[in-house]
Amino acid sequence: MNAPLQDRDPQLWRLARRRAAFKSHLVTYLLVNALLWAIWYFTGADSYNFVPWPVWPTLFWGLGLGIQGLTTYGFVSEQSWSEREYQQLLRDKEAGRL
Repeated sequence: MNAPLQDRDPQLWRLARRRAAFKSHLVTYLLVNALLWAIWYFTGADSYNFVPWPVWPTLFWGLGLGIQGLTTYGFVSEQSWSEREYQQLLRDKEAGRL
């Protein structure tokens, strides 16, 4: 049962959309990387003595996805950084440094 948009908590709705977007990106990452590794494997994986080329998109895309996951699920929060900076500015203002 869906709640009307006006009855939704805006903060929870924003969090729900971010989590849904992250899950969508994760599925895309897994499917595309499986395809890249399959292409590499079926087009002569044995002929290369170097690092397989799909390592690079897997690694760097995975790094970006990992950072998105950390921020989405609150392990690294942009909001907490903003809150800490705001509190520091309040302390500076009260101490007359601003």
